[in-house]
Amino acid sequence: MAPIQDPGWSLIKGGDLMLLSLAIFLPIACGLILLALGRDDQVKTVRWLALIAALACFAVTLPLISGFDNSTAAMQFVENQPWIGRFNVRYHLGLDGISMWFVPLTAFITVIVVIAAWEVIESRVNQYMGAFLILSGLMIGVFSALDGLLFYVFFEATLIPMYIIIGVWGGPKRVYAAFKFFLYTLAGSLLMLIALLYLYLQSGGSFDILTWHKLPLTGGAQTLLFFAFLAAFSVKVPMWPVHTWLPDAHVEAPTGGSVVLAAIMLKLGAYGFLRLSMPIVPDAAHQWAWLIIAMSLIGVVYIGLVALVQQDMKKLVAYSSIAHMGFVTLGFFIFNQLGVAGGLVQMISHGFVSGAMFLSIGVLYDRVHSREIASYGGVVNTMPKFAAFALFFAMANCGLPATAGFVGEWMVILGAVQYSFWIGAIAATALIFGAAYSLWMYKRVYFGPVTNDNVKNLQDLNAREFLMMAVLAIAVLWMGIYPKPFTDVMQVSVTELLKHVATSKLIPG
Repeated sequence: MAPIQDPGWSLIKGGDLMLLSLAIFLPIACGLILLALGRDDQVKTVRWLALIAALACFAVTLPLISGFDNSTAAMQFVENQPWIGRFNVRYHLGLDGISMWFVPLTAFITVIVVIAAWEVIESRVNQYMGAFLILSGLMIGVFSALDGLLFYVFFEATLIPMYIIIGVWGGPKRVYAAFKFFLYTLAGSLLMLIALLYLYLQSGGSFDILTWHKLPLTGGAQTLLFFAFLAAFSVKVPMWPVHTWLPDAHVEAPTGGSVVLAAIMLKLGAYGFLRLSMPIVPDAAHQWAWLIIAMSLIGVVYIGLVALVQQDMKKLVAYSSIAHMGFVTLGFFIFNQLGVAGGLVQMISHGFVSGAMFLSIGVLYDRVHSREIASYGGVVNTMPKFAAFALFFAMANCGLPATAGFVGEWMVILGAVQYSFWIGAIAATALIFGAAYSLWMYKRVYFGPVTNDNVKNLQDLNAREFLMMAVLAIAVLWMGIYPKPFTDVMQVSVTELLKHVATSKLIPG
């Protein structure tokens, strides 16, 4: 059976330039080169090479922004070549309004991570920098893949560098956290592989995701496929109740690992719902939407309450990430424009805000070597510049208007109210919980008199840290004040997706 062609979903634009291949494989190639530079006397060289490579990889993604056509839902910058001919597996890449912003966001966060590790990582620097660059390329591959097997390869391959990052540079329980992270995410993904193989057989031997979007399926098949995808993507998000690996991974991961995990890797699962689950099995998605909404609301409310009682700053922000990602899945499964677009905006804004929150904790940990809230107090007296940045990011984390944290949550709440007033009302309580745990942590850590010698001897931000914080603050403020570039890109694609999902694909059986 030949792939079904649909002019509404396919457009070759910019593919000849191979911009997506460059965005994927340039960081991977640079990472492999860094792995070959292993001598201790080359640490300074490795750091500079890593920064240059990260900046070059980010620069490669900028033409995707400037060359993107907002007026169409079609795939752009398409590359489509044979890969494994015997099984009709193709090297098929492309971006639409749903996926476009995640490519530059991934490259941008990688630059921040390299800068953050500049003076902090002193052992195996080449392996640390190389792992993050390779991870960056693999994550961009997930957002770009339009072949089912290619998507799965990139999706699973991201586990390897993150497993190494947590297991080698993490805290005292790093091996336990790395195993838990790997096993949880791998187990769910195996069910997704079975689903992909079933779709391959049903489509007559095609792994083309856009073909699968048009494939009629029975109700039973759709339900089984929906839960197979749910197993893979809910763990990755993570949704309640399969979220327990995330706090352990965050607490034990080095700062850079926590930043990438929260800012990008959690988004891979949410993106999977939009690219695979909802368009391939729309009838099952509507049928089981109540389950996703219930899981999302529990995540928003219950996990927000759990965050309130945390004594470890990293655990608090980790639980905060789960609550914020609950908004994303809630927005997707209320099936209206505001909800889906708001979920996407929330994914992007959470990338900036959560990254900034974990970097702020990293700044304190590098000086005091403690994440416990009780170890601090009165930090504003010794680090006023840093305290100002931390306050801004805490406000963004609790959804202050004119910050990135507000836009997506507000859109999702409006969409939820359109869907059901009570669902919107329950979701809105997250803003109260978010303000409570964010400001409670800030009060305990930063305000009041200096409580111990560790805080008394703290030095304020150096130039490298100030640059890192300032860049993220500008991104958070820019998106909060002027979100139009983000919403314009996704509007047409979201509309097309909702039309597609509203059309039944049921066949008798």
